[in-house]
Amino acid sequence: MKNNKALVNKIIPFSSVDGEGNRMAIFLQGCNYNCLYCHNPETINLCINCGKCVESCNYGALTMVDDKVNYNRAKCKNCDCCIAACDRNSSPKVLEMTVDDIVKEIEKVKFFISGITVSGGECTLQSEFLLELFKVVKKMGLTTFIDTNGSTRLYENQQLLEVTDKTMIDLKAFNSKENKELVGLGNEMVLKNIEELAKKDKVYEIRTVVVPELLDNEYTIDMGSKLISKIDNNIIYKLIKFRSLGVREELLKAYTPSQDYMNKLKEIALKNGVKNVLIV
Repeated sequence: MKNNKALVNKIIPFSSVDGEGNRMAIFLQGCNYNCLYCHNPETINLCINCGKCVESCNYGALTMVDDKVNYNRAKCKNCDCCIAACDRNSSPKVLEMTVDDIVKEIEKVKFFISGITVSGGECTLQSEFLLELFKVVKKMGLTTFIDTNGSTRLYENQQLLEVTDKTMIDLKAFNSKENKELVGLGNEMVLKNIEELAKKDKVYEIRTVVVPELLDNEYTIDMGSKLISKIDNNIIYKLIKFRSLGVREELLKAYTPSQDYMNKLKEIALKNGVKNVLIV
């Protein structure tokens, strides 16, 4: 086994919202997007060891060692004061883990899960690590899902796709200009990934976060659902209500859409032929 390492923000042993069945969710650090409504901004950037977080820790879990922040997981109470103190959209609790390290975590729960989902940040930025991890996980008899913003050339990575069961892709905005205003990049690669990965039967669900007034939600869901139904109308289209928890208020002040509005958007997708439309 190669000794590839990944930067891991956190691992959730059991999740029922990160793909099919009960899954372990692994969140890698680092993202090429800067979404205005990002609910996990601490996963975006890497720590620069400035030490602000050390001063905020009340439990001695963080110390400076050789000019680097050292994290002691055993002492941590997960109060997240360190994350609140960071002004770089990062976290001092990120761990460098090998494939073997993560497999040890999977071994603890493998009889209770159907597979793993690797998310982020943007996990495909560490695709070599994904490849090595997924090779091992498949041999364990578990399924492998990738949760992605769709911005990298994933559809061309044949080696990785051979050991990937399904992907879950964010369709943040169908209009490329709107997408760039929201996250900093256009959406051409996202749409290409959706089309090409769906043709390979590698898409489990497409997701759109509904933010009132900020985005042209009706256009995105109309065009997005038409794209899904054209390729494979059994793909789940998940419409997610915007919620302010964890969002950087200095970048975005928005409100949660009403259930009536969400139902209206769902009807658009259903009329366009998508069979599985979920509101969450």
